[in-house]
Amino acid sequence: MKKLDLENEKIGKLLIAFAIPCIISMLINSVYNIVDQIFIGQGVGTLGNAATNVIFPLVIMCSAVASLIGNGAASNFSLKLGEKNLKDAKKSLGGAITLLFIVSIIIAILGEIFLPILVNVFGCTPNVYDYAITYGRIILIGAPFMIIYTGLASIIRADGSPKYSMNCLVIGAIINIVLDYIFILIFNMGVAGGALATIIGQFISLIIALIYIPKIKSVKLTKEDYKLDKSIFKTLGLGLSSFITQMTVLALFVVMNNLMTIFGASSKFDSDIPLSVYGIVSKVNSLYISTILGMAIGSQPIIGYNYGAGNYKRVKEVLRKVFLISFITGLIFNLIFYIFPEQITSLFITNTDLNYELVMEFSVDFFRIFLMLICINIFEMCSGITIQSLGNIKKSTLVSFTRQIILFIPLAIILSNIFGLYGALYAGPIADGICFIIVLFVFYSEYHKLTKLELENHTITKDEQIKTKSILNKPIIITIAREYGSGGRYVGKLLAQSLGIPFYDKELIRLTAKESGFTEKYIEENEQTKKSYYQNDDNIFLAESKVIKKISNDSCVIIGRCADYILRNKNNVYNVFLYSDKKEQRAVKYYGIDKNNAKKIIDNVNKQRAKHYKFYTNNNWYDINHYDIAINVDTLGVEKTAEMLKNIILEKNLH
Repeated sequence: MKKLDLENEKIGKLLIAFAIPCIISMLINSVYNIVDQIFIGQGVGTLGNAATNVIFPLVIMCSAVASLIGNGAASNFSLKLGEKNLKDAKKSLGGAITLLFIVSIIIAILGEIFLPILVNVFGCTPNVYDYAITYGRIILIGAPFMIIYTGLASIIRADGSPKYSMNCLVIGAIINIVLDYIFILIFNMGVAGGALATIIGQFISLIIALIYIPKIKSVKLTKEDYKLDKSIFKTLGLGLSSFITQMTVLALFVVMNNLMTIFGASSKFDSDIPLSVYGIVSKVNSLYISTILGMAIGSQPIIGYNYGAGNYKRVKEVLRKVFLISFITGLIFNLIFYIFPEQITSLFITNTDLNYELVMEFSVDFFRIFLMLICINIFEMCSGITIQSLGNIKKSTLVSFTRQIILFIPLAIILSNIFGLYGALYAGPIADGICFIIVLFVFYSEYHKLTKLELENHTITKDEQIKTKSILNKPIIITIAREYGSGGRYVGKLLAQSLGIPFYDKELIRLTAKESGFTEKYIEENEQTKKSYYQNDDNIFLAESKVIKKISNDSCVIIGRCADYILRNKNNVYNVFLYSDKKEQRAVKYYGIDKNNAKKIIDNVNKQRAKHYKFYTNNNWYDINHYDIAINVDTLGVEKTAEMLKNIILEKNLH
């Protein structure tokens, strides 16, 4: 973390440092399966390829569990570091590591027990069954290795060591490739040799990852941190989008495998060829998916840390760059898959195979139809991960479900029943197109929230603040009364920040609670809601008045609470009233108020504010004669209104 300053370093440099190693790591995970399939295809043939495709859902399941725990821990860890909450950051890591070990062993045991049932569920044909069982039994032995090292890789990246995370996977992959060649092409061990090479490579990666744990830089883990408690659910919640994303891919695999065997049987290709080709296309496509997910997951520590630290402008910059780079990458992959399907397929099958011509024919169609619109698929993949990084579990889960579960699987089943084998292929681009439109709306709402938060937390440079303070020759107090929906609170916050003085709104609740003895919750319910304007709780008002008088000894901006009246006898107080003719539009856009009820809600809130003010001051809240400055925020907008107020007040202060 000392070398990679997530808060201040250039976003481009951070993305290179985090995303590239992550992309390579994700690609290596794909390479494990692709290399097996290439060597098995060359050494065994079509049935061997089909067998690896039947077992691939188990690999996806293991990867999904690793993402659930590992990505969840990484997201939570980054958020807690951004918040400077080291205690919870430690618990997040320790609990996740313990859970990785427990869950991985359970999955391996259950997988071995139910493998014969699972291969049939996954679309296995009689010709492929023996190959699939042999390959699957060995792969499941290495399942704990894969789950643990994949989960740890996410944690290591979040700790600021993306290169180490990448290296532990690279070494394992190299070992896998070398052993694949030896076991399959030299020793003729067939699918068993491919599986054995894979788990040996995974074991080496696991050992390298475990060596890092005592060296974690950001925090120092103790035995207590490895205990599981209810906080682990927060971690799992943040990893849920990654988990669902991959589980939906698993569901897609199972459905597609079965559609290939069922509808392939009534085509000229028969069952085994479509099953084998789908395995080839999906494994090759995993290189594209891994690249995009690697970019998104690699950006998680940057997004999570800056979001936790309140640097919303940087979060938006990361998102823009991630989406732009991913889209360009998607276009490149789209062109490669469309132009070179024969060359890609030839890596997985020899021209001496009896089914060579049919495999090539169906493979070309599969690449060009099924992957027709994958370049826009990046929005679904990136949105799910990035929204997860912002802590919005519900929306990230919705995004993860949309393409595979809500759109593709129903479309594939319906279209294949109407048009046969090729109906399932056309379901891909149709689902991609519809999903793109849906995800744009979902992501826009999250991006819009960041804009709102950025506005609320707008900061200026230290030089500007120092310059402003040097102009002030005495303390100034600014009170702001504002119509609900005028944007007056944002104006006050921007004004306070540009002047370099404290801003008091919700902070007054805490100070009043301390003064009065009431709980913050009670004050908020009886001071900030419409209920308070009927209750007119004198005790709260008196406590609040004392607090306002105390804080007015120094320069500050105070929002509402009859502050202009409370400080009426104090010098150097500037009373401002902010109103708007576009309250409804602003409330709907920024406050999330229902458009149909906006006017009624706004009128009611402002009516109660006026009653509250009248009760304690005996004055008309709307009478501008009680204020020094009254401005329609619509005239200049929020930022320009704050700037104009600053200039007016500084000019007055000089005289």
